Amino acid sequence: MMESKTIKSYYGCFQLKSINKPPKDKKASQKATMNIFLKDQKSEFNKHLDFLKSKHVMTYDKTSLKEKITTIEINTNKKLNELDINFLFDYKIFPDNIMSFKTQWASENRNMNIGDTIVQQVYIPPTKIFSQKIIFGVRINEVIDLPNKKGFSYETLEGHVEKGVSTFTVEQLHNKLIFKIHTYSTPGNFLTKLLGPIFSIPYQTFCTKSALENVKQQLETQNNEFYHSN
Repeated sequence: MMESKTIKSYYGCFQLKSINKPPKDKKASQKATMNIFLKDQKSEFNKHLDFLKSKHVMTYDKTSLKEKITTIEINTNKKLNELDINFLFDYKIFPDNIMSFKTQWASENRNMNIGDTIVQQVYIPPTKIFSQKIIFGVRINEVIDLPNKKGFSYETLEGHVEKGVSTFTVEQLHNKLIFKIHTYSTPGNFLTKLLGPIFSIPYQTFCTKSALENVKQQLETQNNEFYHSN
């Protein structure tokens, strides 16, 4: 784990709460820093990843969180087992104007495993250049590999704007194929709770809709490739 001096230098940015001093207990650690940068952090993703590996998942009671399910139908003649969904397990879900990322499994040249961490760099507003770059972390808690359902879920780490769990799955429902995002969440800190009705919730809705459309496009492109090859 990095020393506080290293962390202070590494997180040279606007912070909502200082992390120069380690939290006294786990509850206090969940009031962790929201790190906001003006400079793109891609070149620093390895450092962010190393730091976030040391963070705990935010504790939550699933029964007290708000549940939300959003789906989109995939227009394809292919069955789930005929589609290449490796992009889903590569976490290529959100359009790159909304988020860039680095996964632990990609950095270690292997497949996704439970316990892996993802660095998320969210652009607000959704543009890479004229935006604030906010760094969050999430951790894989389930990998789903069933004949009619494939995907994964992750939980948010200390410092994330949301507290809870999100599941991303491609599912075969009889003769219909869908992509589903299923979340249980609540604001992760006082600021997001305060701004939720006027900012966080509308932006979340925008990001979710964009993710649905992005995955739909990637899957339906495979269907078009099938037709062109026949």
